[in-house]
Amino acid sequence: MKKIILISLLFSLVACADFLDEDLQGIYTSGTFYKTNEHAMLALTGAYQPLGFTNIRNALWVFGDVASDDAIKGGNPGDQSEIEFIGQFTYTRDNGYLEYIWQRYYEGISRANDVMHRLGPDVSESVKEQVVAEASFLRAYYYFHLVNIFGEIPLKTEPAFSASDLHVPVSSVAAIYEQIETDLRHAVEKLPPTQPAGRATKGAALGLLSKVYLFQQKYNDALDAIDELDQTGLYGLVDNYSHNFRVDHQNNIESVFEIQHISGQDPFQGNVLNQWFAPQLENGYFFNVPTQDFVDAFEKTEEEIADPRLDYTLGREGMPWINGNDFDPAWSPTGFIQKKHLQPLSEIPAGTKGDGELNYVFMRYAEILLIKAEALNETNRPDEALEPLNRVRQRARESYLHDENLDGFGNVPSGLLPDITTNSQTQLREIVRKERRVELGFEFHRFYDLMRYGRVYAEEKLSDTSFDYDTHRYFLIPQNEVDINNAIDD
Repeated sequence: MKKIILISLLFSLVACADFLDEDLQGIYTSGTFYKTNEHAMLALTGAYQPLGFTNIRNALWVFGDVASDDAIKGGNPGDQSEIEFIGQFTYTRDNGYLEYIWQRYYEGISRANDVMHRLGPDVSESVKEQVVAEASFLRAYYYFHLVNIFGEIPLKTEPAFSASDLHVPVSSVAAIYEQIETDLRHAVEKLPPTQPAGRATKGAALGLLSKVYLFQQKYNDALDAIDELDQTGLYGLVDNYSHNFRVDHQNNIESVFEIQHISGQDPFQGNVLNQWFAPQLENGYFFNVPTQDFVDAFEKTEEEIADPRLDYTLGREGMPWINGNDFDPAWSPTGFIQKKHLQPLSEIPAGTKGDGELNYVFMRYAEILLIKAEALNETNRPDEALEPLNRVRQRARESYLHDENLDGFGNVPSGLLPDITTNSQTQLREIVRKERRVELGFEFHRFYDLMRYGRVYAEEKLSDTSFDYDTHRYFLIPQNEVDINNAIDD
């Protein structure tokens, strides 16, 4: 089955007779595309496209945040009720958000497969090596999310050459992870340490590989990947935590892999989350709102001074909002609105609210440090785990030395986020889990963590929903895929 790819319409007006004698110039098939270096780079760019939050179909936040204990749907009652069904674990297979994420990320996988298998002999070896390595990383990224959301899924590593190729049975979670590891190891071997912003690098592949190993409890392998990442000397922590979520500090030293957005483009390349998460008075829909339980996870001093990451992460009563006005808890059904994916009106006015230019940082070096701390602790080295853990906490408290907007700037408040000193593996395990929650809050990671922590932890944290670990550890494959893929049993 030939796959038709519409690149652009290059026709000009010509006489009818001449037109009939001309080959079509604006349409490529799999037989006429993938022939040149330019084609290869265009195809690779297409494989990156599903990463972006350019429309609601990239609903990663629904599964990362709303399905967790960090957030509820928000928005007006009844609006986008399918999101609430997911958050309450009362959804069915025909839920549109299951289909959105499934279709979008499998489209990314399909495009990556095309890049890896369709390149013609006229594509230079250097270009072929580059694009195949980047496509390998992208395929691993898409599969990482799909396997954490759905569990056993079809493993597709080649293009669909015939109609029968569309019917693929599910593979085990272990087999999916094995393929992810294979793709990432290839990317590590072939990718350069630095690339233009948004492109996969050796460090990005090593970072994701360390997380993949962590999720499978391959702790020593995770530590090896982090050691190799650190050997590049390219990554560290920015002084001010909030700079990770500001347009004027994007693609900084802490960014391991960052998904790019640009406003005012045709075709559209903006970030729609800027509208989906903003307050209604700013032309927003106020979805994905933080819970009180999430707010309570942040530490405070005896004088009630909060971990500064709390107010960098969300708006709450009595604190300034991103536009300089006071935050009004009436803007949200929980009294809170997250900030990490929002831009002030001075950057994106209300009239173009859904065309944001804030990137999504999938992985920061702070997470690498927390992966290292967890892996060291789980390999019975809690004393060594303290160093990376405390680096993350130190950066957070020392925001007072780098952010003149903080009340008390220039001095770290007494007792704020003290270094952890316990060498109890059990205690440190819970501390690292809590640190991941507050450090990475609203970056779409929490649900995956809840699930990998196991039944007891997950059911306790989701006790106010219909969640049952045996039933809801993985989401159901969407009905549309069951209907069209004859190899999947209902």
